[in-house]
Amino acid sequence: MYSTCMFCNHSLSENQIVEHFPVGRRLAFDSSKGRLWVVCRRCERWNLSPIEERWEAIEDCERLYHGTRTRASSENIGLARHREGTELVRIGVPLRPEFAAWRYGDQFGRRRKKTVMVGVGIGAVVGTVAIVGVATGVLSGVVFAQTGNFVNVFRNARTLVRLKDEDGKVLKLKAPDLEKAKILSAGGDDDWVIEIKRGKLDRRWEGTEAVGVANRIITGINRSGAGKGVVQEAVKEIENAGHPMEFLRRVSLERSGEEGNVWTTPVGRPPWKEKHMGIVHKLPRPTRLALEMALHEEQERRALQGELKTLEAVWKHAEEIAAISDNLLLPEGAEEFLEEHREEQELETPS
Repeated sequence: MYSTCMFCNHSLSENQIVEHFPVGRRLAFDSSKGRLWVVCRRCERWNLSPIEERWEAIEDCERLYHGTRTRASSENIGLARHREGTELVRIGVPLRPEFAAWRYGDQFGRRRKKTVMVGVGIGAVVGTVAIVGVATGVLSGVVFAQTGNFVNVFRNARTLVRLKDEDGKVLKLKAPDLEKAKILSAGGDDDWVIEIKRGKLDRRWEGTEAVGVANRIITGINRSGAGKGVVQEAVKEIENAGHPMEFLRRVSLERSGEEGNVWTTPVGRPPWKEKHMGIVHKLPRPTRLALEMALHEEQERRALQGELKTLEAVWKHAEEIAAISDNLLLPEGAEEFLEEHREEQELETPS
C-alpha cells in the first residue's frame, strides 16, 4: 500500500476510519465503477488506488458516507466530512463538466493561488531590498532595472519535475527544460513519443513510459494553474473531441495534418511557427489544461484495463523519488532520530 502522492511526492497522510484503506484524508470513490482515489491535500491531484482490497475499501467508504451528516452535494456528486476529519467524495453518474469541476477545479485553483503568492513574495522582497538600498545609498535605480533578471534566475533555478531513469539516476527538469517538451506522436494506445531537446539535454520516451513522463511534465508546465472559467474551456475542448484519447491524438504533432488537430490554425489565431510545432508550452492555456486532464484519464484507463502493474510502478517510482528528495538535506542518522522521538511522543500523548 503506497502512501506518497505519485504527482508531487508528498505524503498522503493517514485516516483512522477506513479499515481496509488507512491512507489519505480525502477519499473519492465510485461504487458503480469500482474506483477509489486518494486526493493529495498538497497538490489536490487524484491518485487512483491499485490495491486488491479496493472493493472492501469502497464498501467502507459507502457505509461511512451514509452514516455522516455533514454533506454538500449536487445531483451526482456528494461530499461528506467525518467527525474524525476525513473527507469522502462520493461519485454517482456525473456529466464531464460536473466531474471536472470537482476533480480539477481545486488543483488548478490552488496552483493559481500559489503562483500569485510566490509572485507577491518575490515582489515584496525585491522592493524592500531596493528601497533600503536606495535609502542607504548602497543601491540605485539599477536594482529596479534588474528586477526581471532576479525573477528569471529564481524561476529557472527551481526543479519542477523529477524523473528517474533506467540507471536509477534522478533527472531534474527546470522551467526552460519543460518549455522544450514536445509530443511527437499519440496515434494509438502505445504509439507515444515525448522528447526534450535543450542544450546537452536530449531525452526521448516512448510507449507506456511516455504516458507517465508526459503526465509529470504537463503538470510542471501547468504549474501556474487557472480559474474556473479556463477549466471549463478545457473541458469543452475534450468534449468537442468526443473522447480524451481522441483529444490526445489531436495534440500529436505526427497527426497535425488531420482535420481538427490543435496545430491546425484556428480562426482568429496567428499561424503556428514551424519551430513551435509540437511544443506543449506554446499551446493555449485551456488546451494545456485539457491535455493534463486527458493524460490523467488515459493513465487511469490503462490501469482499469488490467495494467495495474504499470500504475503500481508509477507509484513506487514516486515513493523512491520522495525518499531521495527528503534524504538529500538530512544528515546521517537523522531519519532514525526522528523515528525514535516520534515513538516517544506517541507514548507520552494521552489517548
